[in-house]
Amino acid sequence: MGLTNRSVGKYSLAKNIKFSKKNENDKVISIVGNPNVGKSTVFNGLTGLKQHTGNWPGKTVVSTDGTFKYKDTNYIVIDLPGTYSLMVNSIEEEIARDFICFGKSDVIVVVCDATCLERNLNLVLQTLEITNNILVCVNLLDEANKKKIDINLDLLEKKLGVPVVGTSAKNKKTLRALVEKIYDKEKKVDNDNKILTTNIIYDEYIENVIEKLEKVIIKFLPSNISSRWIALKFLENDKKMIKTIKENLNIDILKEENLYREIEDIINDFKKETNNENISDKMATTIVCKAEEIAKDVICYNDTKYQEKDRKIDAILTSKTIGIPIMLSILAVIFWITIVGAEYPGDLLGNVLFWSQDKLYNYFIQTNIPIWLTDALILGMYGGLVWVVSVMLPPMAIFFPLFTLLEDLGYLPRVAFNLDHCFKKACTCGKQSLSMCMGFGCNAAGVIGCRIIDSKRERLIAIITNSFVPCNGRFPMLIIITAMFFTEFAVGPFKSIIQALIVLLMIVLGVVLTLIISKFLSKTILKGEASSFTLELPPFRTPRIGSVIVRSIFDRTLFVLGRAVIVAAPAGIIIWILANSYINDISILYHCASFLDPLANLMGLDGMILLAFILGFPANEIVFPIIIMGYLNMNTLIEIDDIGELRNLFIQNGWTMVTAVSTLLFALVHWPCSTTCLTIKKESGKWKWALVSIIIPTLLGIGICIIVANTMRLFGIQ
Repeated sequence: MGLTNRSVGKYSLAKNIKFSKKNENDKVISIVGNPNVGKSTVFNGLTGLKQHTGNWPGKTVVSTDGTFKYKDTNYIVIDLPGTYSLMVNSIEEEIARDFICFGKSDVIVVVCDATCLERNLNLVLQTLEITNNILVCVNLLDEANKKKIDINLDLLEKKLGVPVVGTSAKNKKTLRALVEKIYDKEKKVDNDNKILTTNIIYDEYIENVIEKLEKVIIKFLPSNISSRWIALKFLENDKKMIKTIKENLNIDILKEENLYREIEDIINDFKKETNNENISDKMATTIVCKAEEIAKDVICYNDTKYQEKDRKIDAILTSKTIGIPIMLSILAVIFWITIVGAEYPGDLLGNVLFWSQDKLYNYFIQTNIPIWLTDALILGMYGGLVWVVSVMLPPMAIFFPLFTLLEDLGYLPRVAFNLDHCFKKACTCGKQSLSMCMGFGCNAAGVIGCRIIDSKRERLIAIITNSFVPCNGRFPMLIIITAMFFTEFAVGPFKSIIQALIVLLMIVLGVVLTLIISKFLSKTILKGEASSFTLELPPFRTPRIGSVIVRSIFDRTLFVLGRAVIVAAPAGIIIWILANSYINDISILYHCASFLDPLANLMGLDGMILLAFILGFPANEIVFPIIIMGYLNMNTLIEIDDIGELRNLFIQNGWTMVTAVSTLLFALVHWPCSTTCLTIKKESGKWKWALVSIIIPTLLGIGICIIVANTMRLFGIQ
C-alpha cells in the first residue's frame, strides 16, 4: 500500500464538504463512526497523515481528507465528524448524514468499537437505510481481546449483508486487510448496484405510509438517492430535509406545489390516524432492538466482569463527594510539576537566547547598521521574542504533554461529567468544561475547542468566558508574584507546593467566575436553556507516550508558540519606541503610565502595571518584563533571575500586599490576548463577539480589583 504525502485539508462545519479529485478515476472513501472508536486513527493509518486523535468524544468536528494508492487506484479518504446517529440532533450528525447521502462516496467505511459493538450497530443500521455502499470496520479488536470479548465477524457480515473486517488500527496488517476489503467492495459496487443489505422493518402502519410517500418522492428524486430514506425523514418531520435537498440536489420541493401537497396530505392523514404519536422515538426504538438482536448473536462475553475495573475507578473519579476534589488534586499536581519542571529549562533557554541577543547586537554594530534600527530590531523586536519564547516554551512543553496524557488516558470525559451539573445550573453545556481545560494551555486553543459544543448559543458562551481560566502565558506571572510575596517564609519543596496551591486557588476562582458569567449571559444577551448532550465515558486505555509527546509538542506547543511569536514581534518594536521617544525629557511610556495612575491606584495597582497589561495585549508573556523595564527606567526588556532582587525592586516602587493581590486578580481577569481575540472572531464569525469577550472580563476585573483593594485598605492591610 503506497502512501502519498498529500496535505491535510480541513473544512469548516458547512453543509457541503468539498474536495478535489486529481482525475475522474479517483475513488472516494468516507469514514464515519461514533466518537472515540479510533476512526481518526484508521484514517491516519490509511493515509499516513497525522490528524490529531484523542480519547474523548467530539474530537473530530471538522472533516479531513487524505489519499492512498492501492493496485493502481487512487483513493481520496474523507474523515467525517464523529456521530452517534444520523437523526440530526447535532451539527456533527448533520454533516455526516448529508455527506453519506449526497457526497457520492464509492465506499463508506463505518468504524465500530469492538468493546461496545451493540451501541455502534445503531449507526451501521441507520447508514444502511441511506445506502448499501458500506463496509463495516470493527476496530479495537486488541482492546476487545484484553477484555475477553469474541466477535463472530463472519456471522456479522452475513446478518448485515455488507462486508465486515476486523482491525486494530495500530496494526498495519489489519489495515492492509481493510484496504483489500475497500478495493473489493468498490469493484463490486461498480459491477452490481443491487447488493442486498439489511433493511429495518418497522410496524406495518409505518411501512404503509412509507410506501405511499415513496411513490410521490420517486417522481422528483434522482435514482441514486434512497427514496425510502427521504420518506423516513419527511415522516420524522425533519424540517431541514427540504433545505438540504435544495442545497445538494438543486431541487426545490416547495416549488413543486402538487407534489409537496401530496406529501403533506399523506403525513397529515397519518398523524390523524396515530393521534400525533412520536414516530421518531418509535423508529429509533426499532433500530435499537434490531442492533440488540444482531449483537446477541455475534458477540460472546467470556468475562462478564470485563467492565468491572473501569466501573470501580469511575465510581471514585465521578463520585459526587470526592470526584471534584480528586480533579482539583490532579490539576494541582500538574501545576506543581509544571512549576518545578519549567524552572531550569526556562533559565537555560533564557541564558542562551539573551546570549544570542548580545551576539546579534554586536554583529549589527560591526556591520554599521544604524544604531536606531539595531536597537529597534534587536533590543525591541528580538528582545520581546526572547522573553516570549523563554518564558512560554518550557511550561508549555511540560503542561501540554501532561494534559494530552489525561486526554489519551480517558480522564477528560470524567471531568466533563463531574462539572456537567455545575454548567447545567449556569444554563450551559457540560462540554464547556473540556474547552475550559484546554484554555489552561492557551485560551486560543480553548476557543477552538468550543467547536465540540453543538448549540450555537452555548458555544458562544463558552467562547466568551474561556479567558477566565489563566492560560500558559499568565502562569509565569502568577507564579513569580506568588514566589515574591506569599512564599518567602517557606523553604525547600514547600515553596513550590504553596505556589501550586495558590495557582490552583486562582484557577478555582476563574472557574467560579466562568459559571457566574455564563449564567449572566444565559439570562441576558444569550438567553436560553441548557441543552442535553450524549457524553460517553470511554474505557481507560494505556496512553501512547510517543504519540502523546509528538501531538502535544507539534499540535499544541509549537502551534500556540508560533501564533504568540507572530504578534509579539511587532509589540516589541512598539514598546521600544514608547520607551525611547521623549516629551520634555520624559519617555512616552512614563507619560502613559502617569495618565493611568488614578484608575490604577483605585484598583490597587500603579500606572506602570496597568500600562504593562495594555501593552501586553499581543502576548501576556511580556507584561512582567514591561513592568521591570519601566521600574528600572530602561529602554529595552531585561531579565532579572533572582526572586529576592526582583522583590526588592518591586517594593522600592511601592508594591504592597494590596498591589500583589490586585495584580494577581487582574492577571486572572482581564481582556484576552490578541491571538485569542482573533480566534474568537474567526470561530464566531463576528467582531461583535470578540468585543464582548474583551469588555466583560475587563469591566469585571476592574470592578473586582477596586472592591478587593479598598476592602483590604479599609481593614488596614497594606
